[in-house]
Formats: sequence, C-alpha cells, structure tokens
Amino acid sequence: MAEALRIGIAGLGTVGASVVRCMTEKEAELTRQCGRAIALTAVSARDRNRDRGIDIGNAHWFDDPVDLARTAGIDVFVELIGGDSGAAFDAVKAALQAGRHVVTANKALLSKHGVELAAIAEEKGVLLNYEAAVAGGIPVIKTMRESLAGNTVSRVFGIMNGTANYILTRMEAEGLSFEDCLREAQRLGYAEADPTFDIEGHDTAHKLSILTSLAFGCRISADDIYLEGISNITQADIRAASELGYRIKLLGVAQRTESGIEQRVHPTMVPTQSVIAQVHGVTNAVAIETDILGELLLSGPGAGGNATASAVIGDIADIAKSRPGFQHGPVFGRPAKKLVPYKRARMRAHAGGYFIRMTVHDRAGVFAAIAKRMANNDISLESIVQHADGGLPEDQKNVILVTHETTEAAVRKAVDGVMQDGHLVDKPQVIRIERAA
Repeated sequence: MAEALRIGIAGLGTVGASVVRCMTEKEAELTRQCGRAIALTAVSARDRNRDRGIDIGNAHWFDDPVDLARTAGIDVFVELIGGDSGAAFDAVKAALQAGRHVVTANKALLSKHGVELAAIAEEKGVLLNYEAAVAGGIPVIKTMRESLAGNTVSRVFGIMNGTANYILTRMEAEGLSFEDCLREAQRLGYAEADPTFDIEGHDTAHKLSILTSLAFGCRISADDIYLEGISNITQADIRAASELGYRIKLLGVAQRTESGIEQRVHPTMVPTQSVIAQVHGVTNAVAIETDILGELLLSGPGAGGNATASAVIGDIADIAKSRPGFQHGPVFGRPAKKLVPYKRARMRAHAGGYFIRMTVHDRAGVFAAIAKRMANNDISLESIVQHADGGLPEDQKNVILVTHETTEAAVRKAVDGVMQDGHLVDKPQVIRIERAA
C-alpha cells in the first residue's frame, strides 16, 4: 500500500470540524477506497483551546496558516478559513507555490483570485480542488470538469443559496412576511446575524462566476454579474405568482449569446410544474444545458457541515487516488493561460417575459395609461389584470402584468413612465419569468 496522504487543515469551524470528524469515522473506508491511508497531520485555527468536539490526535498545531501551508510535513493543504483575501489567500498561494495540493471550499476566494491560483497550480503540477465551493455536497464541479467532456454548454442556472431558498419556501408555504422568515432562518442557524451576503445574492454570484468559467472557458468575472436580491419580495408577489402558475426562486443564470456571455442573479418566476420549482428549503439545485446530453439537473444539500465536508473529503480522496507523474487536468476545464477574456453580452430580449406588479390609485384611466406606456415601448402584454389585495386600502389596487418576450431596458423605461404619470403608490415590482427544468 502507498504511503499515507498527509493532510493539513486550516480552519476548524463548522465545516473544518465536520471534515475532521468524518475523516476519523470513515478512516477504514477511505483507506479501502483510496488504496492508502489519509492522515490528519497538522491543523491551524484561531483558538487553540476552544472545544470543538473533535479529536485531532497528534496533529501538529500551527498558529499561522501560512506556516502550515509551507510545511514539508503535509501533502495536501485544506483551506476552510473563508474570505477572499488575507490569511486564506496567502495560505493557499503559499501552499501551491510550495508544491502542495490544495482543497478549498472558498467560493469568494476563487471568484476573486481563482485564475491566478489556477495558473500557479498548473505550473507546479499540483491539484486545486474546490467541489465544496459551489452548491455544497452536489458534485457539480466534477460533473462539469470531467463528466461532460465533449459537450458544449449553452446555459447553466440554479438555486445556489439555501438561506434565500428557505425564506422563499416558508413565505409561500406559511404566508409569512420576508422579515418573519428571515428571523426564523437566523434562529435556526440557516442565516447569519448579517444576512446581506445571502439574501442580496452575493453568495450566489460568487458561485455562478465559477460555473461560468467552467461552462464557457472564460476568465472569472464576478463583477460583471447583474445582481438583485430577495429582500423586496412580498406576500403580494408570492400570491400573484401562485395564481399565475409560478413559484419565485432566487436563481443564478449564465448563458452564451451571440454577443457574449450573460450572467445574472435575481428573483425569478419559474413554472410551478418545473422540477426546479420543487426544490424547497435549504436544498440547492444546478441545471446544465448541453448539446449532446441535453439538460442535466443536480440537486441536493447545498450547505451545512456534513454536506460541505462530504465534498471536501471527496476532493481529498481524488488526490489520494492519483499517483506521482500523473498529469492533472486544468483547474477550470482548460489551462488558465488559455481562458478567454470575459465578454459581457449586450442587452437582449428575455425569452421568458416579465411579471410586473404595480400598486396604483384606484381611479379611472389607470389601466389605459399603463397599457399606453407598454405599447409605446413595444411591449406586448400576455395579460393585465386588477388584483384585489386585502392588505391594501380601498382606494388602492394591485395591477398585475405579464409580458411576452421583451428587453430589460424596455420594461424599465415603461415602468419609469408609469411612475412619472403619478398613478403608482410605491415602487413597482419587476420579476423575470424563466423557462426552467
């Protein structure tokens, strides 16, 4: 049997502790599957004395994760610190430069520095594995990097944040407000004390930027993602969507167009009968559309200690199974030096149309004024209805519009015109309607 693979783990929070626990509990099984032992030989964390409920055995303690990354006593550096810079970046870069394999769950780090780190890994002939960085325990990275060889990807989209999906699920199922659902998510540990990163779409954007690079062979460009969160979703939107046969989900979408690549994160209406509409709670799902295979949907636990630990251990096992002299594949599907610059797509027609909810003063001429603004911007309406809402005063009504295919620019211009006409009580709600798996 080959010598044990020596592991150094930096970061012993929820995920790090779960990785150590699972490695200990599954020691014999991992040895059998990998053909060699996997040994935890070194760790690093902020507080040496904190009780984490795990046994690190005789692992050597490093106060500085960079020192751990550089030590000759490990073969694989596992980064579970978090953050897109500072200790996480310094340690991962140091490990790669020292010729150590790296496993990370850090989507923010890869979103910002992934191409640079990939170039170092490929130059040094070591692996940079990151399955846990996108969609937790769902093997989407391995699928895109290995299993879809020969396929041309046209679109990748999905539910990639469990916190947002949990909130939207509870809002629909129990008729609760966004604020009430958020408080419950925080109580249960699904949302952070400051939930901005999750509910405003930043977490999904980081993950989407990584999938975009894998799908289309381009450099990561998280700053070019259109971003809109779910904090403005109300019960009026949830109810109207249900009546129209839709369900609201926070989706990340990347697709190739004639003019470039489109990346966006925003609340989306998907048909209730679609598979992705059935993904509830903290579950994640990623759909990949290709020319050979067609459409593939992967769904499963997207966050949490065990789900993320499963992906981390899977990446470690892949390294354990590799042998000296084996030529590793490129980090993002093609060599880092051959990743093409990201080209942002021009504004184009959105094939699924739009849902527009306007709270208006209930008076004569409102319907006609709204219809005229839409017509002046070449927007064809599938339906326009006055929607009663018990939560509104008697002199106010919700007007619900569903458009045919049109552009974002046209919708925004028409809505601005209606606002200028003085018919609206407050800011209108605009949500894309997406064809979905």
